[in-house]
Amino acid sequence: MKVKVRIVKAIDDVEATEKYIYGHHKVLESYGITKVTSADRSWALNPQVYLILFESMDDFRVLGGGRIQLRTENFPLPFETAIKDIDPKIIPYMADFKDYEVAEYCGLWNSREVAGYGIGSIYLVRVGIAILPQLRLKKLFGLSSPVTLSISKSVGYEVIKSLGDNGSFYYPKEGLIATALEIVDIENLPHATDTEREYIFDLRYKMNFNTVESGPRGKMELQFELQIPKPSV
Repeated sequence: MKVKVRIVKAIDDVEATEKYIYGHHKVLESYGITKVTSADRSWALNPQVYLILFESMDDFRVLGGGRIQLRTENFPLPFETAIKDIDPKIIPYMADFKDYEVAEYCGLWNSREVAGYGIGSIYLVRVGIAILPQLRLKKLFGLSSPVTLSISKSVGYEVIKSLGDNGSFYYPKEGLIATALEIVDIENLPHATDTEREYIFDLRYKMNFNTVESGPRGKMELQFELQIPKPSV
């Protein structure tokens, strides 16, 4: 199987954006989640959203993805919208940041197909963190489920303990817990594990390259194209 990993601006590639949205909704539905800010598609009109896409090179299906969404006055971050009714402290917490200074990495999903080749959520997380210096951000935010919390911490995220119950909330529905996270030093990732930091730095250095990964279903060829389009202001 051959997969291309590329970055697109959502408003510039409508077809790819629709494929990403369709795949994400299918994954959410499989977990019984139908109402979640990540499922709101208004972000597709935001010129400051970049999609990380895992695409089949054989039939151009989107097999997984995530999005880096920059914060502006007109487009608050999804986790702000999700948290504000639960914990209003998020409002003053975010008030210190100007347009384009912070972003959220959200809407991550991958198909069982790529997971079977060993290309699961950790690859999406690594790529998302690797491309951040191109955007010159002060902070990256995110919401994590208990399942992905250890992965998030391994790449450098820290829990925002001043929000919610030591950083955690019932979200997107009662019985499910989400934890608010941030990366402060995007360039150096001091809180990442040595292994993950080395892997991410290697992605940043290489940018465009091919590699082969092995998993239970066999080998997968990966073509990385990690240069992102220049931000629109």
